[in-house]
Amino acid sequence: MPISDRSAFTPGAVVVVPFPYSDRLAEKRRPAVVVSGGPVAESGFVWIAMITSARNAAMPGDLPIADLPQAGLVAASVIRPIKIACIEPSRILRQIGVLNADAADATFTSIRAMIGPN
Repeated sequence: MPISDRSAFTPGAVVVVPFPYSDRLAEKRRPAVVVSGGPVAESGFVWIAMITSARNAAMPGDLPIADLPQAGLVAASVIRPIKIACIEPSRILRQIGVLNADAADATFTSIRAMIGPN
């Protein structure tokens, strides 16, 4: 059952969502990391970055997840900050873990760098 409490999704939370494909109208249930904070949540949305298997072909900006148990993951995985989605909180199926502070900081820094100059 989806979680609907917007306040439950803090930046760095690892959640399971139906993540949209970028090249077709379909989605795949997968882990993702919450990369948005209060202002986005107050508007009724959550921004998430894809988490995928480390076995997949690498993409620019991929970040390995060192602490798999804390993140709630069982297989070697990477955060793919180049793939971000905006979803409603009700689309989040459950929270499975949280990134450690270093991984969260690296993710946010990578996303800010991809956005461009201030």
